[in-house]
Amino acid sequence: MEIACSRSSHELHLVKQAYHARFKKSLEEDVAFHTSGDYRKLLVPLVSAFRYEGNEVNVPLAKREAKILHEKIKDKHYNDEELIRIITTRSKAQLNATFNNYNNEFGNAITKDLKADKDDEFLKLLRATAKLLTFPEKYFEKLLRLSINKLGTDEGALTRVVTTRAEVDLHRIKEEYQRRNSIPLDKAIEKDTGGDYEKLLLALIGHGDA
Repeated sequence: MEIACSRSSHELHLVKQAYHARFKKSLEEDVAFHTSGDYRKLLVPLVSAFRYEGNEVNVPLAKREAKILHEKIKDKHYNDEELIRIITTRSKAQLNATFNNYNNEFGNAITKDLKADKDDEFLKLLRATAKLLTFPEKYFEKLLRLSINKLGTDEGALTRVVTTRAEVDLHRIKEEYQRRNSIPLDKAIEKDTGGDYEKLLLALIGHGDA
């Protein structure tokens, strides 16, 4: 989900080409084989999508689809085909408009309404998908916070976020981290890591930058 939602359509296409060359199978084929039920229903179209990357938004469509999403979520039909179609195919700009309409019309952010059952793992995945598609800096900030603050640093998650977002949107993630945690990301990393690993991470995030 993280790879499918945080890359551009072109980047995802290249990932799928590389995957096919390396494993002699399509990414879609392997995702379908190794998942089942609601997870397969969401993940296969996510890795299959080739989203429009522009900023054009269809406002009437955003209003209609915000209503559809609200009806499905209110009735707890989280695996509904229409809900999954909207989230897996619409452009990020269109989804932002739809989610803004959802918030304005129904009084709650869609991610808040998708917290109805905190123990539902599919719902967690759906919520993370919605957040990553529209507010990637909030998604990655939370990932960093959890990887740094847990008992024993989750070095895999910490390294993945810093290295893959360094030349994309790390400046926004750093701003969100400081806003959310009242400590700069570089200071948090200094407290939690050491040695060459710490130096590498600090160099990637731009030590001392805003």
